[in-house]
Formats: sequence, structure tokens, C-alpha cells
Amino acid sequence: MSGILVHLPEGSSEDAVTLRLGPGERARFGRGSARTPVELRLGDETVSRLAGEIHATDDHWQLSNLSDTHSYLVENPEGAGEYLRVPPRRIGAPIPFEFSRVVLPSRRETPLSFQVFAPDHVYLDAHALGRGSWESRTMTAYSLDETATYFLVLVALCEPWLRDRSPAAVPTTPQVVERLRLHPACARLTARAVSSHLDYLADEKLRIDLPDGAVRADRRNGKREAVVGLALKFGIVREEHLALLPRPEAAAPGR
Repeated sequence: MSGILVHLPEGSSEDAVTLRLGPGERARFGRGSARTPVELRLGDETVSRLAGEIHATDDHWQLSNLSDTHSYLVENPEGAGEYLRVPPRRIGAPIPFEFSRVVLPSRRETPLSFQVFAPDHVYLDAHALGRGSWESRTMTAYSLDETATYFLVLVALCEPWLRDRSPAAVPTTPQVVERLRLHPACARLTARAVSSHLDYLADEKLRIDLPDGAVRADRRNGKREAVVGLALKFGIVREEHLALLPRPEAAAPGR
């Protein structure tokens, strides 16, 4: 397992922050101060100086609530409203969701939150179920959840090739947002969220290795192209997956 990604969006702090934590690593969050440094700084007076801690393990992550008074919610944005409540002073609560939104109480009109992309959930090869011992069964090389938003992003990126069967430009982040706009799970999908899903696909799910030294824009474009190339080459995204997207004519008003 290669660890977790933690993303604090712009607005919850001065700037957006993305952290990668390997197994065994921890990150503290809160309002912070010179005497209480934190990796994720939440700029809200209702948040404790040291509000909590995230701990990455081999196959999941844990949340510690260091507040004396406030409970925190961990929501599953990919599910049907599932959430966990982590009470005050709870240490090491295991979080089972592959993609989570941690929500802290505040006086803001919009929730104070950050996202966590969990360690890769591993699935058995469907064709190997019930055959032989556990040790003899085959794991899937690329373990993706086809009901997750990150998979919709991947399908949208691959769509031009699957429909035209010829080389085409990789859709840009704004184009992906627009393409998925009418999907029920993506009504509030933002460009920054698409970028986070792309990072998760490239770094955690498909384990894309890009050369060092490229400028930021080149790395982003190269990452999109590499993700699409691998997904198509190994049949991770296929023509039947296009049914997961909104109808093309519905996504293009005026046609």
C-alpha cells in the first residue's frame, strides 16, 4: 500500500494544501500556532489549536479527535449518505471509506472540511472467487471501484478514444467538469476536485511514474495522458463503461 492523500481545499486555510502520508505517518490538523504547529491549518476560531490527527496504516487510516467538546463527522461522498461520528477525545478511530470528507463544526455558512483518499482497497479477481486456497487466488493488478467518482473522471478522460477509436486530445479539467455536470453524483464537482481525483488515480490506483524535473503544467498534462493510455491499454476502461456517463446530447445544451 502506498499511503493516503489528504486535501485541504482553498478557503479552509489561506491556500489549498495536499499531503501524502505513507504507512505509519501522521498529520495533525487544527488552528495551530507558533507553539502548536500543525500540518493542516484550519483558519476558524471554533477549531482548537490542535484539533485532531490523521494516521495512515497499511490498509486504512485512523482519525483521532483531540477536541474536548466537538464531535467530527466523516462522510462517504461516494455512498448513499453514510457517515461516521467521531466523538471528542476518541483516539485512532478506523475509517473504512475509500474516499472521505472530514467535517468539523464551525460558524461558517459552508462546512469546514477536508478530503482523505484512503489506501487502495484490494479486491480478489472475480474469476478466482471460490477456487482454491486464499494463497492461490489472484489479486487484481489495478483495483478500482467502478461506482466511485474517480472512476467517472477516468471514463470521461477516456471517452474520446472509446467513441472515435482514433487519437484525440485528452479532455481538460474544465471539460471533464462540464461532461459530468448532469450526473447525479457530480452536480457539485469542481475543477479542483477533478484534479484531486486525477492525482489519486495516477499516484495510488494506477501508480503512474512520471519523470522528475517537468514543470507543473507539463506534469499535469503528462499525468492525464499517462492515465488514459494505461487505462485503455489494459482495458481498465472499456466501451461498456460509457453507459456510466450522462448522455452526450444531454451534456451539450442546445443540441
